[in-house]
Amino acid sequence: MEKHRIYSMSFASVYPLYITKAEKKGRTKAEVDKIVRWLTGYSQKELNAQVKSQVDFETFFAEAPLLNPSRKLITGTVCGIRVEEIKDKLMQEIRYLDKLIDELAKGKAMGKILREEKY
Repeated sequence: MEKHRIYSMSFASVYPLYITKAEKKGRTKAEVDKIVRWLTGYSQKELNAQVKSQVDFETFFAEAPLLNPSRKLITGTVCGIRVEEIKDKLMQEIRYLDKLIDELAKGKAMGKILREEKY
């Protein structure tokens, strides 16, 4: 089966788009970074290194120190597709990130975005 082309795209090429999307709605790069770190388990230093090294999405998620178990609480649609129903695990991880960035841009509170019980 042929891989989706997003898998070979560098995370660093999409990362600034996440930041731009957030900043256009009055949110910050720090909030984007917090979301990425929450989802993947990267430290800020490790995240910066991943961006600098131009790793592709497949490698970015494969090398993630600890995918947050609470990410399974992320539901809803991205591009008309329900994220909780995506069968391809890598595509699901990418869409989880997309969904969290969408929620940030829509003004949701960080506690809700990060699926915290109390916010």
